[in-house]
Amino acid sequence: MPRTLSASEMVTPGSPGPPLTEHTEGEQAGQPFLDGAPSSASLDTLIQHLVPTADYYPEKAYIFTFLLSSRLFIKPQELLARVCRLCIEQQELDKPVLDKAQVRKFGPKLLQLLAEWTETFPRDFQEESTIGHVKDVVGRIAPCDEAYRRRMHQLLQALHQKLAALGQGPESLLGADKPISYRTKPPASIHRELLGVCSDPYTLAQQLTHVELERLRHIGPEEFVQAFVNKDPLASTKPCFSDKTKNLEAYVKWFNRLCYLVATEICMPAKKKRRAQVIEFFVDVARECFNIGNFNSLMAIVSGMNMSPVSRLKKTWAKVKTAKFFILEHQMDPTGNFCNYRTALRGAAHRSLTAHSSREKIVIPFFSLLIKDIYFLNEGCANRLPNGHINFEKFLELAKQVGEFITWKQVECPFEQDPSITHYLYTAPIFSEDGLYLASYESESPENHSEKERWKTLRSSILGKT
Repeated sequence: MPRTLSASEMVTPGSPGPPLTEHTEGEQAGQPFLDGAPSSASLDTLIQHLVPTADYYPEKAYIFTFLLSSRLFIKPQELLARVCRLCIEQQELDKPVLDKAQVRKFGPKLLQLLAEWTETFPRDFQEESTIGHVKDVVGRIAPCDEAYRRRMHQLLQALHQKLAALGQGPESLLGADKPISYRTKPPASIHRELLGVCSDPYTLAQQLTHVELERLRHIGPEEFVQAFVNKDPLASTKPCFSDKTKNLEAYVKWFNRLCYLVATEICMPAKKKRRAQVIEFFVDVARECFNIGNFNSLMAIVSGMNMSPVSRLKKTWAKVKTAKFFILEHQMDPTGNFCNYRTALRGAAHRSLTAHSSREKIVIPFFSLLIKDIYFLNEGCANRLPNGHINFEKFLELAKQVGEFITWKQVECPFEQDPSITHYLYTAPIFSEDGLYLASYESESPENHSEKERWKTLRSSILGKT
């Protein structure tokens, strides 16, 4: 059961509640959470709680929580249409003569809701019909104050700019989501190595942080919901929406690529002294990532060094000063549900809250574990209660986790980009898994029967040798 959040943890006191609606049996059984919002309620009641009036505006935390979770039960475009229709009906905006005093109290609140919605969930407004709803409802209040129309134009202009920026997503940044994969070691004359591009661990850690923040910027909060739940169990078997999680999935691919890039760079050199140097370099990079607060790159580097083709290089590791590596491994130890990492993450999050510089604000969580946490929250609690009401308590906890991530991803990277380094990170060819094993066996011969059989099979399939 998710922890019950107090209002003081989520929001500041809000304005008077929305117009009273008739609740069905059991709807208000739980304690209210935000400004009168129940712990569970029907979809209609929760939608009504979102709609502003002349004397009421929903709290910011409620807006984010409901807009994030509502897409499990209603398409965002349909929700907007219903909100606009309720505004028109409740404020009597379809009448030939409007109550100007009432509209002037209601108008700013409507525009504020639209501003928060378009800012946080811009992809909800990609369809032209949604823009039509916005123009229609604002057009009805504009005769009372032309400033409303000007504010709407500013809002839509900002929305279009945001959508255009989001359209330049990781796909255009990273042709390496489907990178060239080595199956065998290339000739030394054509292979470039990372240490030839960047030999300073601190600089590489900064550039990795630049890449992480750039890729995180494109992940919308709604993708966390869409990644796990395709349909409302009380609805038909068809999804409520088509999955739109390409940015989230691209970020997971980036993590996997970085793991393989680290392993490739270690297995590529022919001499064990050079391989040891590469390992020690990545240990220093990982330590700098930890100091910066870039836990995703840190875990990718540690994971790459722990891949079997790398970890089996005993002669190479014998030349490595492993004390620093073991400290990093301890920090990312999965024991106790990553207890050590979670402690470090809380420390970085606290530092971010009290930061005096952009450098101190950086918190990049181990992304796969964040997704796992959200997955188990989703699996552990039902979206609806037995009476059919939406379990709003669950979605408050979901919004808390996603909202914290959104705060972290909005931090401006304080490090200047070095295009030559980031281009290498994005595009450098990497070994396939079989290629890694083959390179590892070529560097240090197989030691047991299992490794010898695997090497024989790989040589036969990849090199065409017997």
